Amino acid sequence: MKKTIFVLSIICLLTGLSACKSKNKGQVNPNANLQVATVDNSKNSLDWAGAYSGIIPCADCPGIEVQIILNSDNTFKMTQKYQGKKNSVYSFSGTFRWNSGGNIVILNGLEKDRFPNQYLVGENTLRQLDMEGNVINGNLAQNYILNKAE
Repeated sequence: MKKTIFVLSIICLLTGLSACKSKNKGQVNPNANLQVATVDNSKNSLDWAGAYSGIIPCADCPGIEVQIILNSDNTFKMTQKYQGKKNSVYSFSGTFRWNSGGNIVILNGLEKDRFPNQYLVGENTLRQLDMEGNVINGNLAQNYILNKAE
């Protein structure tokens, strides 16, 4: 009889101890400070809003003076002046969007077959991309960089 009481006591003790285990095992504490990993890109890491300008190469003139103003509300204004040609100033304005990587702005509303509309955003620079959205390489590659005005 003493043996049975002892065994029942042990069973009750073990059952009681197992009930004391945390019921939150495997659950996330909603009050914990969680840090969400973000990927740095031009859109969220650079001070990209502002005016950029430069002179890009031209096939039949000394160069094209380009000015692009990017606003923080995703609007832009662009002016192109063909040097040495009369009545050759083109102005555009509209909205722009970012590519999925957050490093290229795409100017909406430009005639894609006539005017490049994609620019790689760097530290105080915009690099004009070719008509397919690729970086321009070769001897003149550095001439396709617009610098941000201070």
